[in-house]
Amino acid sequence: MTQGFSTRALHAGAAPDPVTGSRAQPIHQTSSFVFKDAEHASKLFALQEFGDIYTRIGNPTTGALEARIADLEGGTMGLATASGHAAQLLAFHVLMEPGAKIVAAKQLYGGSINQLGHAFKKFGWEVEFVDIGDHAAVEAAIDDKTRVIFTESLANPGGIVTDIAAIAAIAEKHGVVYVVDNTMASPYLCRPLEHGAHVVVHSLTKFIGGHGNSIGGMLVDGGRFDWKAHADKYPTMATPQSFYNDLVFADGFGALPLGPEGQEVDIAFAIAARAFSLRDLGPALSPFNAFMIMTGCETLPLRMAKHCENATTVATYLEGHEKVSWVRYAGLAGDDYHALAQKYCPNGAGAVFTFGLKGGHEAGVKLVESVELLSHLANIGDTRSLIIHPSSTTHSQLSDAQKTAAGAAPDTVRLSVGIEDAADIIADLEQALAKL
Repeated sequence: MTQGFSTRALHAGAAPDPVTGSRAQPIHQTSSFVFKDAEHASKLFALQEFGDIYTRIGNPTTGALEARIADLEGGTMGLATASGHAAQLLAFHVLMEPGAKIVAAKQLYGGSINQLGHAFKKFGWEVEFVDIGDHAAVEAAIDDKTRVIFTESLANPGGIVTDIAAIAAIAEKHGVVYVVDNTMASPYLCRPLEHGAHVVVHSLTKFIGGHGNSIGGMLVDGGRFDWKAHADKYPTMATPQSFYNDLVFADGFGALPLGPEGQEVDIAFAIAARAFSLRDLGPALSPFNAFMIMTGCETLPLRMAKHCENATTVATYLEGHEKVSWVRYAGLAGDDYHALAQKYCPNGAGAVFTFGLKGGHEAGVKLVESVELLSHLANIGDTRSLIIHPSSTTHSQLSDAQKTAAGAAPDTVRLSVGIEDAADIIADLEQALAKL
């Protein structure tokens, strides 16, 4: 029997502990795991048997979280990481080679723009940023070096909704992998794999953890890319790897009977990301943070419903305020992305949106310094309402043109609307706006 989302957010990936009977997921706070015998150890290291070796590579607590998020996203297997940036690093490490290229949305979180545009250059990876709403430009940017198209489902901070199915069709046409950062939406609002994406990444720090107390990341394998058909582009996946006795990941893990009723599923990408990239680069999620995030995930449906309800109420209030020049929130009927939000996020358009102040940059700085209930900090997805002026903080290292393209122009303020009473959020914004 297929269970509902709220049930799976509580139960997927976990069960009462068979040893102690503990109902909550135990925290396996250990660095290493004892082997049954020499043969067992050998099989684990050769990837001939599943099991835990060392917490940098895997751990029962993080494994439970991985199974839960993969279930909620509709993927075949998850891989937990130390942060959202780490999840992106591991995903690209599997997919890219020196000289290969990423086609990425201009409308991304500022940290992701920096990661792709600067840090990844050290690996010899190229990136071309395009307006993700211009599908012709996306396709024109793809060449024989392209290995990945990378977008967010809901763009941070601009609130742009990506037409995932349209981008997925372009990726399919050109035989490249489509990776979607689904942090802003969470699987409660949007499931990119259902619309043709191949891999999903998350910052679990945000809505899935939901309480601003633990940093973590996740990548989820969609299990539907044909690696062997594109072996020339993805040698890590489709050619023999000498460090595992010439194992071909796509052959060894491309059709395993791990489905609910023994159906064959493809977990090759997730295994490569774990057994190669996580093993050697090392950004592992701690078991304690996995436990905290898993606990937060249990209330994800309840929180997201309240987040979206409050965000719509607050956005409507700001839309009518005399000191506000514009509001960009896809939950508003007049927003340019409202129709796409209805298609991809039927349960709500998220909790994060931006608005512009008539006083420009100085007004934005003054506003974030004047709030009392709202917290001025560089995070989103907390139970508490958060505010920031992106141009002077998260996107400050970008050029003015890049800031505007990313939805972080000088007059822009970003809100992450929490689950307080909406009237109290509005009252705090009202008193702060009165000081401008």
